[in-house]
Amino acid sequence: MKNLQQITVIGMGLLGGSVTLSILRSLNGVKAVGYSHRESTRNRARELCIASEIADDMNEAVKGADIVILATPIYTFERIFKEIASSIKPGAIITDVGSTKVLPHRWGEKIFSKDVAYVGSHPIAGSEKSGVDYARDDLLVGAKCIVTRKKKTNEEAVKTLVQFWAALGSRVSVMSPAEHDRIFGSVSHLPHVVAVALVNASNFEQLKYAGKGFIDTSRIASGPSNVWSDILLSNTSNTARGIDRMIKQLSTIKEAIEKDDQRKLANLLEKARTKRAELIDYKISKKELL
Repeated sequence: MKNLQQITVIGMGLLGGSVTLSILRSLNGVKAVGYSHRESTRNRARELCIASEIADDMNEAVKGADIVILATPIYTFERIFKEIASSIKPGAIITDVGSTKVLPHRWGEKIFSKDVAYVGSHPIAGSEKSGVDYARDDLLVGAKCIVTRKKKTNEEAVKTLVQFWAALGSRVSVMSPAEHDRIFGSVSHLPHVVAVALVNASNFEQLKYAGKGFIDTSRIASGPSNVWSDILLSNTSNTARGIDRMIKQLSTIKEAIEKDDQRKLANLLEKARTKRAELIDYKISKKELL
């Protein structure tokens, strides 16, 4: 960490812009370089002083960088890895903020030379909002961040990234990319699918009568469709298994309702209420909820 001089972030949306702002706030003397393929985004990032420097060329942006972070949709990673591979300096660390990890590890291992380390990262931070205008320097403070490694992943690079995300205020855990994708298939990707299905299950005339509970439950369906289609298609088996489990749960509830089985229905509702209460207590104890 003490040798870091430049960190480059490719992608100046909510999360990418928040990372560069967090670097400026937390890592004194480290140059934060940002890049976006859209000229309008680059200009807006300059207006907002999102980074030390906003580059107009992606390869120029990564030259000299000690860490390069991709904050773009997942299915752009392979192409970007190939484009920047010849401009990355030996010893650099490549990471990303994507929500799935098995595919990025596969691409990184295939594309980068042995003197460049790919390590996965997934800050659990963000909102349904998107775009550089919503970036903020405290988005990562108190948030979980998963760093992913395989058996052959450079251990020093892993340690550096753990320290980097911790320096930005995140609570860091390390796991394999396969474990990451299994977990987040259940607790992140499946909820998004459910929120989408919930909204699409009613017509707009019905939705006009929705209360705060519906708005809260369906909030994540407002996420960018291009980002979320990439996430779901890059974690297909885990997401599909989650959908199967959800269908089974819905079928059980449906059966209890159809059979007018009040005891079974009450038990299902109480089980969920109790489990969620335990989850809230745990999150509060870990200072993950106020």
